[in-house]
Amino acid sequence: MFQRKKTIEVMVGNIGVGGSNPVRVQSMTNTDTADVDLTIKQIKELIEAGSELVRFTVQNDEMAQAVPEIKKRLLDEGIDTPMIGDFHFNGHALLTQYPKCAEALDKLRINPGNVGRGEKHDPNFETFIKVAVDYDKPVRIGVNWGSLDQDLFTKMMDENSLLAEPLEAQEVLNDAMIASAINSTNKAIELGLEPDKIIISAKISEVPELVKVYRKLSSLTDQPLHLGLTE
Repeated sequence: MFQRKKTIEVMVGNIGVGGSNPVRVQSMTNTDTADVDLTIKQIKELIEAGSELVRFTVQNDEMAQAVPEIKKRLLDEGIDTPMIGDFHFNGHALLTQYPKCAEALDKLRINPGNVGRGEKHDPNFETFIKVAVDYDKPVRIGVNWGSLDQDLFTKMMDENSLLAEPLEAQEVLNDAMIASAINSTNKAIELGLEPDKIIISAKISEVPELVKVYRKLSSLTDQPLHLGLTE
């Protein structure tokens, strides 16, 4: 008989994820987040369709400035569905420059593969995590096969090439995604983010590979897992 693994519970706004909670449904808008009216309209449609959490992209100044207004107007209408900000490349800068955006969001999503390469990676990641700590926000560390940390992947491919029996490239990619997720989680905890503030995902397009990655990832961590297909 199948027995579900009990993970750490992470509260995202008023919704518990992991632990003994049921599997939660999250969806994402495809609007320009800076268009407040259209984004609110789509958020309401997603909630009506059954979405328990809603994510939208925050990739520029206008979007970051729109987030507090979106949150305020939803709350004014009695809608307290958790809102998640999806950040890429410049999330550390936007959250620092627009603290009201950080304050309004219920969860922050970061992809460790696109926070900067080389010397920029660690400082940018640290800035992002420190914002989450300061505002007491949970974070999804979302590794994506299409934007994997290239420095890590190259290192693991080089090490693999030296083995007597090298793994297939796909297996190395899978292992690199898992390593990125686990390493980033450990780093976030070192920076002060509590384990009950971290959700992990490792998204890949091919379903059989996705299952392999998540099974191995689950065996290595007690963090709740966000399961989603890249496309």
